[in-house]
Amino acid sequence: MDEMDEELKCPVCGSFYREPIILPCSHNICLACARNILVQTPDAESPQSSRASGSGVSDYDYLDLDKMSLYSEADSGYGSYGGFVSAPTTPCQKSPNGVRVFPPTVPQPQPQQHLLPQPGSLPPIPRNSCITCPQCHRSLILDERGLRGFPKNRVLEGVVDRYQQSKAAALKCQLCEKSPKEATVMCEQCDVFYCDPCRLRCHPPRGPLAKHRLVPPAQGRISRRTSPRKISTCTEHELENLSMYCVQCKTPVCYQCLEEGKHGTHEVKALGAMWKLHKGQLSQALNGLSDRATEAKEFLVQLRNMVQHIQENGVEFEACLVAQCDALIDALNRRKAQLLSQVNKEHEHKLKVVRDQISHCTVKLRQTTGLMEYCLEVIKENDPSGFLQISDALIRRVHMTEGQWGKGTLTPRMTSDFDLTLDSGPLLQTIHQLDFVQMKVPAAPMLQLEECCTQNNSATLSWKQPPLSTIAVEGYILELDDGNGGPFREVYVGTETICTVDGLHFNSTYKSRVKAFNGSGVGQYSKTLIMQTSEIAWFTFDPASAHPDIIFSNDNLTVTCNSYDDRVVMGNSSFSRGVHYWEMTVDRYDNHPDPAFGIARGDVLKDVMLGKDDKAWAMTDGGIAKGATIGVLLDFTRGILIFLINDEQQGPVAFEGLEGAYYPAISLNRNVQVTLHTGLPIPDFYTPGEADPTTSMC
Repeated sequence: MDEMDEELKCPVCGSFYREPIILPCSHNICLACARNILVQTPDAESPQSSRASGSGVSDYDYLDLDKMSLYSEADSGYGSYGGFVSAPTTPCQKSPNGVRVFPPTVPQPQPQQHLLPQPGSLPPIPRNSCITCPQCHRSLILDERGLRGFPKNRVLEGVVDRYQQSKAAALKCQLCEKSPKEATVMCEQCDVFYCDPCRLRCHPPRGPLAKHRLVPPAQGRISRRTSPRKISTCTEHELENLSMYCVQCKTPVCYQCLEEGKHGTHEVKALGAMWKLHKGQLSQALNGLSDRATEAKEFLVQLRNMVQHIQENGVEFEACLVAQCDALIDALNRRKAQLLSQVNKEHEHKLKVVRDQISHCTVKLRQTTGLMEYCLEVIKENDPSGFLQISDALIRRVHMTEGQWGKGTLTPRMTSDFDLTLDSGPLLQTIHQLDFVQMKVPAAPMLQLEECCTQNNSATLSWKQPPLSTIAVEGYILELDDGNGGPFREVYVGTETICTVDGLHFNSTYKSRVKAFNGSGVGQYSKTLIMQTSEIAWFTFDPASAHPDIIFSNDNLTVTCNSYDDRVVMGNSSFSRGVHYWEMTVDRYDNHPDPAFGIARGDVLKDVMLGKDDKAWAMTDGGIAKGATIGVLLDFTRGILIFLINDEQQGPVAFEGLEGAYYPAISLNRNVQVTLHTGLPIPDFYTPGEADPTTSMC
């Protein structure tokens, strides 16, 4: 009952209603609060002049837009008030409930001839007093009756009393000798409150006491204090009880109101009957409101579950993000080690090359220095003949050694700079651009059943993403089974949300499902939809696959040819399962042509008679004439083909062992015209799948 708390509080004082009265706008207010917010208008101004003068611009001038006349016969019936007017220019304040209210004004000096209030009665209301509803801000001028002209809301007063009683302090057990415990039940027959130990000791559930009714303490207190229903009296005739209900004014009235008042010509009904009627209407209205409240509670449960899911998903998402960033850091560290290894190799290579050159140059320099010292010592010798004996050889050695220090010998073979530059710019840019673009796969699509349908041997499916899904979708994958309980296969991949699949088997049940995908992967499948194709095949001749010499008419149901040579035309539907029957009527048959009727593969030759290659199975001539009707019965349950002419079977079986997909087909020339008839039932003489064929005819 805590939710009802605000319904039982006055919008002015913020406390529970005390002696509530009903204003004409149907809002309630405490009688004392109504007295406090009365405003007195100047004596010289009437409501009409106050509205017309426009003096004293107020925050409440907009109330003029909300006027209603109390003089109307369809009003609330609360007497002859002066009508709703704008509230005078008066500062406002806020009540504890946040509603703007008008403070009381200082009473104007009253003439001496006014009578003093009698003891126990309300003080007299100043002349031209005005009261403004603190909730809807409608204002009205009170008449000489003042606040006594408003009816008291006894129902609200009773509800407040029961509510306050139920909220009172806990009741104590009446049989405890010391320190009474809190009562847990009350016996309606004994009129005693018991705690659990005293109930078991003093009121055992056996014998005559077993028939006593035990109720919760709060309920027992309310039932104990419930008083007989009070009889309401008329506000205009205080000695008369309210006994009737004015339908036009929608208010209870007394007998004297009907005799003397303005309700005499109005339609009235018994008060008890209208009480029960309005109770029923309120109960019916509460049923709808109860449904909305139930939906709101379920919605709140859903929102609370969403809070829990958001928290769980947040923890999971954070863990996923940390794992992904750690993986990036690990990958960067591994790459760092690889790059450092590459730098170390370059470093060792440069050192080796320079050290080898230093060693080689050192050896050669030692040899050159030794030769130079030796030559200087030879030059010091004074023996000409001895010098000349070795001088030529020394001169050659010196020139040879000098040649070894030729171009490039004294040039470093390796630079000290490292020719490696790490290009980290793109990676840094990628890191800065790292964001939550797509972290999850799409949700399962929803099949739109109202747009899904089958027609003939085609199926149309439509789907959409869930309303609350915000995950980007790049495309969809539609899957169907084989119509015989087999595995699913993909029939469409793309961005469209509607697809028509042609070429399905007739009289077959297909299962279909769809899923969405994006850069993160493929989402879950939708619910599986079961569809039934047409039981009987409807088709026409197919201009797209026919020979160019074929002439079509009658919505592609009638064909002929403009050539004397045989030309082939096929139907626009193929069959590979079930039992199918169609007929062709010969409209024109000149000069004994040789039309052929039967079935063919999709790659049959179109410029030769049907059946001349291994891609067609047909019947030729066989008593065909103008007006003849040729029937073709194809039974895949037995793998046979049967022909009929004018409803008579031509032999037991024409062909057998038929497997795969076949199209209805004929071949004809310009001397023949044929009309196709489809959607026909199987002939009565034939029972599919019973007798095995024994003979065949070519």
